[in-house]
Amino acid sequence: MNLRKLEIDAAIVRIMKAKQRFLHNFLMTDVTKLLQSRFMPDLSCIKKCIESLIERDYLKRDENDSKTLVYIA
Repeated sequence: MNLRKLEIDAAIVRIMKAKQRFLHNFLMTDVTKLLQSRFMPDLSCIKKCIESLIERDYLKRDENDSKTLVYIA
């Protein structure tokens, strides 16, 4: 796995652990802000990492609002 993808995963988990529930678009913005001092993450890569974390049961989509993500792990 690419080192940058691991950094994006870590940033997503760090933010979601603090927020517990967060809108998808705000999460993408916060991940970009958090990582911009190291590198500028590609939005499509952030989306893929979010989907990967959902598949690995770190996150899930809110049952009532698909735009909201919920931290599980």
